[in-house]
Amino acid sequence: MSRTNKTALITGASSGLGMELARLHAQNGDDLVLVARSQGKMQSLKDELAKQYGTTVTVIAKDLSLSTAPEEVYEEVKQKGIAVEYLINNAGFGGRGTFAERPMEQEMMMIQVDIVALTKLTKLFLLEMISRGHGRILYVSSPAGEMPGPLQAVYYASKAYVTSLSNAIWYEAKDTGVTVTTLLPGAMDSGFTRASDMQNTKMFERMVSPAIGAKAGFNGMMQGKMTVTGGLTLMQKAFTHLAHFFPKKLLMKQIYDMQQLKK
Repeated sequence: MSRTNKTALITGASSGLGMELARLHAQNGDDLVLVARSQGKMQSLKDELAKQYGTTVTVIAKDLSLSTAPEEVYEEVKQKGIAVEYLINNAGFGGRGTFAERPMEQEMMMIQVDIVALTKLTKLFLLEMISRGHGRILYVSSPAGEMPGPLQAVYYASKAYVTSLSNAIWYEAKDTGVTVTTLLPGAMDSGFTRASDMQNTKMFERMVSPAIGAKAGFNGMMQGKMTVTGGLTLMQKAFTHLAHFFPKKLLMKQIYDMQQLKK
């Protein structure tokens, strides 16, 4: 396969949606910068993509819950002389439980990864893209960002931030040659789901492969769309479209009930 000489930086690239996005970019002829905590998983993916597609893969093992990690990622990319054409802000995590009872440390780590890290990475790479006159950014948000979410209060709030931020930057950058796309994926069978303790709830009764969400995000980003969805169940589509019209108290009761663990 001929190479494009374009590089995609993908956070949360060691599994799930991030891994599938890495495979799609490799198939597209792009090189990769993979960012996640798990060096071993990323190395395995690097070996797979190099063998199958001849992809040049740079692995950066960083914990994005640490405040200095985004700047360290940026500096390492610059030192290697890599120009990032595609910035994919995929890393994130959730956690089920009441806001009052969930540990403070977990909530602050979630805010750091889901909000602060992606904001910093965008700040660091966006001006370079604008100065070049081209580049694409993909934010992985969620239908959760369209509504408040009892039992995942901070996660839902973080995704509201992600959607709002990425949509605003899409507008600001629309005449610069840089596009900003927001992906709202459906419930996926992934490590994210298991880590957030959601696999045994009504909300996640029907899950899809991360490959479905990744394909929707990849295609939407390449087409320069503002917002795309991928793998939403009928229930999730209904909630997403009706969230702003339902009485909020009724909506929150439904979300709360659907996020209770099954007995």
